[in-house]
Amino acid sequence: MNASPSSRRVERIRHDTRQRVLEVLRTERISPGFLSVTLGGPDLQGFTSLSFDDHIKIFLEEEAPTGEDSPPEPGARRIMRDYTPRRFDAMRRELVVEFALHGDGAATTWAAQASPGQRVRIGGPRGSFVVPNDYDFHLLIGDETALPAISRRLEELPARAKVLAFVQTADPADQRDLSSRARVDVTWTGGDPDALIDAIGGLTLPDGEGFAWAAGEARVIAAIRVALVATHGLDKDHIRAAAYWKRGVCAHHETLSD
Repeated sequence: MNASPSSRRVERIRHDTRQRVLEVLRTERISPGFLSVTLGGPDLQGFTSLSFDDHIKIFLEEEAPTGEDSPPEPGARRIMRDYTPRRFDAMRRELVVEFALHGDGAATTWAAQASPGQRVRIGGPRGSFVVPNDYDFHLLIGDETALPAISRRLEELPARAKVLAFVQTADPADQRDLSSRARVDVTWTGGDPDALIDAIGGLTLPDGEGFAWAAGEARVIAAIRVALVATHGLDKDHIRAAAYWKRGVCAHHETLSD
């Protein structure tokens, strides 16, 4: 039985936002399905990302018709996609963003061909949802789209933290060592989204007060949120659930709540 809610509270911090034009400094293939892109430039002065749960918007102009190399006309449709600031180095003015390369979306296509010297426009984060580090345990759940945020959270948690992480990857080759000072137990599930739901339904939570963070496909994360409340008795205020994407819908991003 989990302890009754304590005085721990998440903190919502708003940021002054502006668009920034950044330059691709380097890229690195992390695994068959993941690519890391490091962006930099003087426009990163004042950039702030206080939480692993943050997201920036990457702006991509609509592609020119096949065979045309000219830039889009003024007023051309701008494509926006949300991504986690994986790592930010204020001293070096470098921002790292990880891209899952499954599928053929606009951002995935851009990342796959990104090379040093290319420029890209970003905006945000508009705010940060800061979760205290001193919960008795932390539950991190997500599919490939959530892996950058989960990785960042694990790197930021202190040594005393106890973490249960559940991550779904379609390709076992995309499973990786997750660096952390915390005490971490990671469970990887395969390509079937329901395997992630089943894993959460069948887990036994540690004693004490915990916080659960879950992100991924809308249907899957909604089902997991229900299980966390109905089956495991977690307080809704101790759950952060987000749909990073929705099957059959383009550019879907929402926070799931009642």
